[in-house]
Amino acid sequence: MTTLDLPPATVAAPADPPAAAAAPRPEKRVRLGGFTREDVLTLVGALVGSLALDWMLYERILPFSGAQGFLLCWYALFLVGYFAIGRLQWNPLMVRDRLVSVVAWSSGLLVVGLIADQIGYVLVRGYDAARHLNFFTESMDHTAPLSPITSGGALNALVGSLEQLGLATLFAVPLGIAAAVFMSEVGGRMARPVRTLVEAMTALPSIVAGLFILGVVIITFGFEKSGFAASLALTVMMMPIVTRAAEVVIRLVPGTLREASYALGGSQWRTVWNVVLPTARPGLVTAVVLGMARGVGETSPVLLTSGFTSQFNGNPFSEHQVSLPLYIWNYVKQPYPDMIARAFAAALTLMIVVLVLFVTARVVGGRKPGQLTRRQKRRIDRAAAVAEASARGGHRGSARPSTAAAARTAARPAGVATALGEH
Repeated sequence: MTTLDLPPATVAAPADPPAAAAAPRPEKRVRLGGFTREDVLTLVGALVGSLALDWMLYERILPFSGAQGFLLCWYALFLVGYFAIGRLQWNPLMVRDRLVSVVAWSSGLLVVGLIADQIGYVLVRGYDAARHLNFFTESMDHTAPLSPITSGGALNALVGSLEQLGLATLFAVPLGIAAAVFMSEVGGRMARPVRTLVEAMTALPSIVAGLFILGVVIITFGFEKSGFAASLALTVMMMPIVTRAAEVVIRLVPGTLREASYALGGSQWRTVWNVVLPTARPGLVTAVVLGMARGVGETSPVLLTSGFTSQFNGNPFSEHQVSLPLYIWNYVKQPYPDMIARAFAAALTLMIVVLVLFVTARVVGGRKPGQLTRRQKRRIDRAAAVAEASARGGHRGSARPSTAAAARTAARPAGVATALGEH
């Protein structure tokens, strides 16, 4: 037997453990929100540097002049300087973020500043006349052009505006909401032509609406210029605004609410009346207010259809009736300072009326989507109490019809059951 001698196995020495990897350096966190001390210093430095460079260009180098050009050039130089300084200390992402933030903030401040300037200008010019009580309690029928500011007022214009706006709202809101319901809920082949017509009416110049009522209602049918004719012209201007805004709001109502109503046996029109419209109520109120805000400040339609008078006329269906826009247009071009002050006071009053409209919209239509009204909450609580009392009685299958109906109502979805429960 042959024996083979094998060399002894060589055991490999254990490898040295790998050197511990160096701990990674913590990354610098990119801070996109808020402002630090460095941000403020960079902003101030860019503002001061761009102002100095702009002054040098306008006053010493270039043959330019004018405050508007100076401000525009300053803003452009400020953005360039802010971007250049930011590149020296921030990464590209932060530079872009800071630059966009500066543009957004400056644009917002510009818009707010312009609005504040307009309101302040009207307030300063009209305060002398508006601070006297007679401006809201008297008309101009016994006031001469040179009469003091303590004589005469805009009572006739204020009453005329409210009456004309009320009639226009009475006409425009049902028509506008009905058209919106037709386009969003009914549809069909006529929905697209109706939507096209509404969009075309939205861009209709106000003077065209006044000419339409003047030619059709006043000249053709023989109606006199009055507050009623002016309200018809305002209706033409308000209806497309109400229709478009209402259509958008109605389309936002969840389809599950409609399906739940159909599953409970509700018809299409009952679903629209008891589910869709109540759900969209806050948006519909906003649509109505937008239309009213558009109509209350229109001048061209009332100029052609209502006629101007300094007499007080509380009947919109007879004779001329002045409104606040027409009052402003007539007196602001007068060469007498007191007349101009009355016009600016009327403009201030008109702004207050619009503000009251928007505040009313927030109060009346401020319910959040899905939030129940007090009446709906009471109905749910009453139905739950009746169902609980029926369950405690232990009379299975012998509940009265009204109790059983209340129990079924309590088991339905809250948003649909409350709308269909008592109809």
